[in-house]
Amino acid sequence: MLLLALLPVQSSLAEVELDIIKLPDGFSISVYAEGVENARQMALGESGTVFAGSRRAGKLWAISDTDNDQRADKVRLIDSDLTMPSGLEFRDGALYVGAVDRILRYDDIESKLDQPPAPVVVSDAFPDERHHGWKYLRFGPDGKLYIPIGVPCNMCDEEGFGLIRRMNPDGSGLETFAEGVRNSVGLAFHPENGELWFTDNGKDMLGDDLPADELNHAPKSGMHFGIPYCHQGDLLDEEFGKGKNCDDYTPPVAKLAPHAAPLGLAFYTGDMFPTEYKNRLFITQHGSWNRTEKVGYRVLVLDVQADGTVLDKQVFASGWLQGQETLGRPNDVLVMPDGALLVSDDYADVIYRISYTQ
Repeated sequence: MLLLALLPVQSSLAEVELDIIKLPDGFSISVYAEGVENARQMALGESGTVFAGSRRAGKLWAISDTDNDQRADKVRLIDSDLTMPSGLEFRDGALYVGAVDRILRYDDIESKLDQPPAPVVVSDAFPDERHHGWKYLRFGPDGKLYIPIGVPCNMCDEEGFGLIRRMNPDGSGLETFAEGVRNSVGLAFHPENGELWFTDNGKDMLGDDLPADELNHAPKSGMHFGIPYCHQGDLLDEEFGKGKNCDDYTPPVAKLAPHAAPLGLAFYTGDMFPTEYKNRLFITQHGSWNRTEKVGYRVLVLDVQADGTVLDKQVFASGWLQGQETLGRPNDVLVMPDGALLVSDDYADVIYRISYTQ
């Protein structure tokens, strides 16, 4: 087992650059953990352990703040050589990990961080294509695990792809919940009514400004969100949209910046931030790779209603893009028990903590 001691704060590139991160008045940002290689989706254990997956690194991390000073003092590597273990979720003492074609489960993991157990394969009923194959996991209020399956291409019409599926915690009852989803790497359930919201990344190579990335709302199963026939709710695909009508599909509740790559999202349920942030939706924009001028590299906050209405959208945290220089790529957000917001950065290999001081 590899136990990584955190480097001094002064040695962290991310810490040096934090003074350029722009936040609303009263908010501050610090490094919660560093040395978390390629930090992607996060999950919170019942005893306070923050788990982080990775995509490129194939590693699984456990991060502990044992002295409660709001900065991690232990970063443990609990597994490696996995296939894109990007998506994580925690339930009943077990850590669930999405590793492309299978869902793994590490039982009683928080009591075994120094000697992690071998994972149990919960299900291997998923495609093994790596293109858009990395996962983002969330348990819904129905007790089922929701799992997106991206299309194995820029745009194609392949059976068994472009879905959000769900299953029981033991892997049984696997079924399709939503269709027409190109590449979702962010799921969240509204804290008031338990309905699903998710981000979706739009088609590449249609120019700088098309199509918009999406925020979608799925209050029930059986909905179709357009892919590969219709983009952003109103743009027919040149190839697959022939003979189709965008009105036949569910449009996004909000269009987001094209190619900015919206990934992880979370409703704010804490008590630290001002009251107007209650139940607002935070979304990371990982940043563009196929645009003349880069966009994204920031965190948005949206004022959304339980019925799917989006009243307002603002940039909450920015500065990871300076001109055309990339300094960080926000990937996921996690609300902590004290109300602080963690933000993973798979470019700088750190996890930030955003807090509010009245």
